[in-house]
Amino acid sequence: MSLSQSEEELMQHLWELEKAFMKDLLEEYPDPKPAPTTVATLLKRMTEKGFVGYEQMGRSRQYYPLVKKSDYFSKHVNGLITKFFDNSASQFASFFTSETDLSEEELKELKSLIDDELEKKKS
Repeated sequence: MSLSQSEEELMQHLWELEKAFMKDLLEEYPDPKPAPTTVATLLKRMTEKGFVGYEQMGRSRQYYPLVKKSDYFSKHVNGLITKFFDNSASQFASFFTSETDLSEEELKELKSLIDDELEKKKS
């Protein structure tokens, strides 16, 4: 199951805050801020989907993520690789490095990350 674009935006705020009341989440949005009813609806849907949990505190709810950002992102990247690159990580890497405007420094950082992963695999 996945999140809509507006749900993902709200989830980004929740991941940053780790725990938040609705007023805290509303404060994270730039102006013009969404209506509180919109955020409440999004939180309800995200709770039903199993992405968000909450603790009842009096009349308020403190929300927290049930899914780690890294797990969510990993699932989507793997889905992209499967769907658009014939399940080939090397095709994805080739596309990513050639079609994005990466600086020489960023490419060196990627190479270093790959080299580090190769060393870990040897161990």
